[in-house]
Amino acid sequence: MHVMAEGHAASSGSRSGPAPRTGLAVLCLLTVWLAWGGTYPAIRVMVETVPPLLGTAVRFLIAGAVLAAVLGALGRLRATRRELAGAAIVGTVILGDIGILAVAEQEVPAGLAALIIASVPLWIVLLQLLAHETVARRTVAAVLAGLAGMGLLVSPGGEAPVAWLLVLVGAAAIEAAGQFFSRSTPLPADPLLNSTVQLLAAGLALALAGLALGEAADVNAKAFSTDSLLAFAYLVVPGSIVAYTAFTWLLRNVAITTVSTYAYVNPVVAVTVGWALLGERITAQMAAGGVVIVASVALVVQGRRLGDSQRAGQGDRLPHGRGAVSDRPGRRA
Repeated sequence: MHVMAEGHAASSGSRSGPAPRTGLAVLCLLTVWLAWGGTYPAIRVMVETVPPLLGTAVRFLIAGAVLAAVLGALGRLRATRRELAGAAIVGTVILGDIGILAVAEQEVPAGLAALIIASVPLWIVLLQLLAHETVARRTVAAVLAGLAGMGLLVSPGGEAPVAWLLVLVGAAAIEAAGQFFSRSTPLPADPLLNSTVQLLAAGLALALAGLALGEAADVNAKAFSTDSLLAFAYLVVPGSIVAYTAFTWLLRNVAITTVSTYAYVNPVVAVTVGWALLGERITAQMAAGGVVIVASVALVVQGRRLGDSQRAGQGDRLPHGRGAVSDRPGRRA
């Protein structure tokens, strides 16, 4: 959203560290901002010649296999069956949703898609309200404003067919549901292992979906353009392996309120890259809706982090498994 989207799942408490860690923290934060923000334009380029579901599946399977090999070498492949099953289910819902994003980006500009997916935190608040959880009035007001911005983005006369925009709205709602229900799901204590299992499970699910929908007939290696292959490589390495590693380090060493900034920085990066490199238009309607959504998400995310921290009585630390920050690659993407 996404995650990382490219935004979910397990988190670890922040720890104070020596001053030299400041530089590494800035580097990791920039990596998550830029790498995950860039996944939306990269997906747009990849799906020009690569089947969306199978391409995303292979991306996740390669990244998950590499991370699993590293964790195995470090002796960190330790989790209960319940935790592994929980991570697999959560990953299939949250990261499997990236497959829907990839299909939609065949028709929707990357920047516009990123702004719609950025609404995930707004949908989570709506689910909290439906579950009769206490939500601050200012947060509800921010959500209502964000939904108004969403209305601007999906109204007729925009940069993409309304039907595909509504598909992305549904995708954002599905991802939000995955994040919301993951709070009560047992997950591996190691956030990188949690991410690895999610990647592998989502990759397998998307591969099966792609095969079932006949995408195998569209696989023609000779037809894959150089641009699509470079975009695919970006999605695997910076967009998944590097960004997840940086994200995991941040979860363990930096305040969660700082880490969570990716939720509203990623769409800004996606819009900028889409405009600068892909020539995507930024209309007045898109700009207005985008500003409202990003501002609303910023208010919701920061307000929720502060509230959770206060309830936990641990400053910026959040209890494990309570949905502090999603492990989405740039839903992300």
